[in-house]
Amino acid sequence: MKNITLNFENCKYISEIHKVLKTGFDLPDYYGENWDALWDCLDGLFYDEGKVVVEIHNLNSLKDELQHAIKPMLEVFKDVHINTPNVEFRLVS
Repeated sequence: MKNITLNFENCKYISEIHKVLKTGFDLPDYYGENWDALWDCLDGLFYDEGKVVVEIHNLNSLKDELQHAIKPMLEVFKDVHINTPNVEFRLVS
């Protein structure tokens, strides 16, 4: 089983959220830091990985503006899980 932790504790800007995503998922340098690029990078990334658990920390601590801005990210996570059911996203805090 592969574990990935995404910790959004110190994120104040959307660019910082994308840095957490890039680092946590080990995305390539050409990652475009937008939701379509996130989908493009994650779609099929874990297809042959076995079980993958992504723990999401401190999402609820984000400012209200960022709470709204990350809704598409959560949709991407949902779609990734649908396409690769071996990937599970867990909201920890």
